[in-house]
Amino acid sequence: MTNWKLKRTAQCEKCPWRVDVDPHDIPDGYCETKHQALVETIAEPGALPVPGAPLRAMACHETDEAHCVGWVNHQLGIGNNIALRLRMDSCLNIDKLRLRGKQHPSFEATLPGKPTESA
Repeated sequence: MTNWKLKRTAQCEKCPWRVDVDPHDIPDGYCETKHQALVETIAEPGALPVPGAPLRAMACHETDEAHCVGWVNHQLGIGNNIALRLRMDSCLNIDKLRLRGKQHPSFEATLPGKPTESA
């Protein structure tokens, strides 16, 4: 695998993984249907990747050109996304990842109308 860099390392101001963000305030066409479809990017914790299967990543809502920093943090941590962990082995700037405040402990907690839990 060739070395690569994340296009964004700082979590954006309206990231849905932040506990203090109301997802209804996310700009550029956010809706609950689109948000619900993102469940496809959440790995089964600790599951081994299927050989040849693409890594489904959550893009930042500000640009499709960058990963969602909150998602990367969650999936590398308590989300235990093995495929992402393997991919990040060749990432040259993963050590620059910066979060803003408390993060939701699960994807389900980021959905509107769900109680927010702090991690």
